[in-house]
Amino acid sequence: QVQLVESGGGLVQAGGSLRLSCAASGSIFSINAMSWYRQAPGMQRELVAAISSGRTTSYADSVKGRFTISRDNAKNTVYLQMNSLKPEDTGVYYCNADIRGSLRRMEYWGKGTLVTVSS
Repeated sequence: QVQLVESGGGLVQAGGSLRLSCAASGSIFSINAMSWYRQAPGMQRELVAAISSGRTTSYADSVKGRFTISRDNAKNTVYLQMNSLKPEDTGVYYCNADIRGSLRRMEYWGKGTLVTVSS
């Protein structure tokens, strides 16, 4: 019964910043990788950023240098700091986590949080 809950989305002007949070809760033994995906209307879901349990990070080329992913293992939370936002960053942002629960290890998804960047 693991759940991921995103927060921090909203409306922001181009050039502005937002920080997304995703907290995992439930029967969690450990969390391996955590990541952020986004999906714009009519487009494929894409991986934005990922962070390993050892805090190794990776980013999509489109956000590199502007976004920063981080995690707080004590809180089972992953963050996405988004700076210098562009209209093309608009979309629903989803949290994903590879979690080992009481019985098994599997991927979980949050319901998403909407980010809208106006020009």
